[in-house]
Order: sequence, then structure tokens, then C-alpha cells
Amino acid sequence: MEKEAENAKPIKIGISHGDVNGISYEVIIKTLAESRILDFFTPVVYGSSKVASYYKKILGIHDFNFHVIRSADQALPGKANLVNIFQDEIKIVLGQSTGMAGRAAFQSLESATGDLAAGHIDALVTAPINKQNIQGKDFDFPGHTEYLTRKFEADESLMLMVSNNIRIGVVTGHIPLKDVPGKITIDAILKKIRIMNQSLHQDFGIRKPKIALLGLNPHSGDKGLIGEEEQQIIVPAIRQAFDESILAFGPYPADGFFGSASFTRFDGILTMYHDQGLIPFKTLSFKSGVNYTAGLPVVRTSPAHGTAYDIAGKNQAHPDAFREAAYLAVEIVKNRRINQELLQNPLDIGQQNYSENE
Repeated sequence: MEKEAENAKPIKIGISHGDVNGISYEVIIKTLAESRILDFFTPVVYGSSKVASYYKKILGIHDFNFHVIRSADQALPGKANLVNIFQDEIKIVLGQSTGMAGRAAFQSLESATGDLAAGHIDALVTAPINKQNIQGKDFDFPGHTEYLTRKFEADESLMLMVSNNIRIGVVTGHIPLKDVPGKITIDAILKKIRIMNQSLHQDFGIRKPKIALLGLNPHSGDKGLIGEEEQQIIVPAIRQAFDESILAFGPYPADGFFGSASFTRFDGILTMYHDQGLIPFKTLSFKSGVNYTAGLPVVRTSPAHGTAYDIAGKNQAHPDAFREAAYLAVEIVKNRRINQELLQNPLDIGQQNYSENE
């Protein structure tokens, strides 16, 4: 009964407000202004009521209001809740990178992740940050993924780009291209394969996921003519994954793989470096793409786009990706709850299913 009550609780999604000079507040407000979305989760934005009011005014959005609260515990279902964490004025300079915006982005992120760790919210959706102005003594990371991996003391994580049935992960993330070959090792690939396999099963409810790996070199090295990483590193990693009962296949040449729609035959795709995965992903799913950090003990999603300074304050930003990030967070929280229940009560659930089948 206690577990049923837990599963029936409204899912509380925290939202860090990102860079206030970009499109974050616009996509947050446009998403939460859709009243039907509040049927699926209870949003808690960590931000500024004054900044929110500013954006409502310049965007001409008058029929939407935040429910301003002091802590996530005060969040009400059916309301767009906002924890007002800023006492001082935040100067907004539309479309510009400023130190104040960076500090505000970090403060919001710290407050949200603190509540996520404490269990006051069930998942986190991060609005886009500027990766330069947020840097400081407490944030010395290339992006959200690395920050959250350290914050939640995970040995490893996986940046997983998601849109409908497309799920693309990367072995090496935010590092210079010249450093990629040195980071491609059997162990590094295996760690990412394992995380992807576990996430596809636990977070996406896929019983026996099929994973495709792409080669590092053009034409997957042409059997050593254009590079030896495939034969010496990637193929052995795939074989070892197979020995662990993981359905991993490849390596496939990256160009033909996406050009021939081969990607549609797999539940997940593991690419070797950032642009190898994100260029095709954003080509296919730019407006609705979601960035999910797999491998963490908590759930975090984000829209796949950036701050979009060029259209900040112009009422041109589409909320699709942010909305999808919120929906995906809800879906993963539900899937994890179901898996947890299955682990705790395997016999009861098995007997229940047997009776229903009869």
C-alpha cells in the first residue's frame, strides 16, 4: 500500500532557469502556460519572479502567472510554481553574455540540484546555460553533464540525445577533437555501452535493447586502410559486450548509417565523439531534441538547444524541445518507479499477471 501511494503521488519536476539573457524564460513560460501540461507533473522553477514578470511583459503573455513559493515543499499541483531564490535585482541584457547572468544560472542550478539530492523534487529539467559565463570556483566544467556527474558522485555518465525513438550517445563528450583518438579505449567504450544498455532497459522500458556502434574513422577504417581503431579497439569492445549478453553491433560507417536510415533498426546508437552523434541528431530532431544524462542516480533532462541569444526576447523561440524534456523526465521517473517495484515485489507482480492472463 505504501508503494502504491508513492507511485500515485504527483511527479514534481524541478526546473533550473538557465541564462536569463537567452530564451530560457520564454520556453519555460510558453511550456507551462499550456494548462494541460500541469495534469502530468507539478513544475517547480528555481528562479526570479521579477525576471519572470519582465519576460511575460515583453512577450505579451498576460494570462499566465507563477505561484511564487519559498521552497519546493510548498509547491501545489495544478500550479506553475516558482521558488523565488533571488532577493537582489538581476539585470537582464537581452542576447548578451554577462557575469551576473552566469552567477544567476549557477545559483538556480545549485538550488535545484540540492533539492533533487534531498528528494524534494523527483527530476530536474535544466534550461540552457552559457558555458563561459557560468564558470567559476564552484563550476569548472564543460557543461551540465560533467557538473551533474561530479555532483551526484557517479563513476561515469552518458550524454544521451533523445527524440521519439532516436537515442544517440557519445563515448567522448565535450573535449577537443584532437584529443578524441586517445580517449577511445576498449574500457571507455564498454563503460558507455553498459550505461546505455542499462538506461534503455531501466529508463526507457526496452527489455532487450539493440545498440549500434559507429566507427571512428571514415568507412569504419576500411579494415585498417584508413585507421586501426575499429579493429584494435571498437570490435573487441563489441565482442566483450556480447559476452556480457548486451546486444551490441557494429562498427558501422557513420555516413552511410544515417544516410540509409539504418539507425531506425536500433534502440540506441553509440557514437565515438560529440559532433559525430549530434550533427545527425540535430539535423533530424532540432526542434524537439532532448539531452538526457544517463547513468546517474537521479533524472535530469534538458532541451537540446542552447541559449539562442540571437532571438532572445523576440517571441520567436519554440517551446517544443523544452516541453519534450519535461515529458521525458516524467516518463523516466515513472519507468524507474515501475522497475523499483518489480525488483521489490517480483513474485507478487508475477502472480498478479498470471491471474490476469487466466
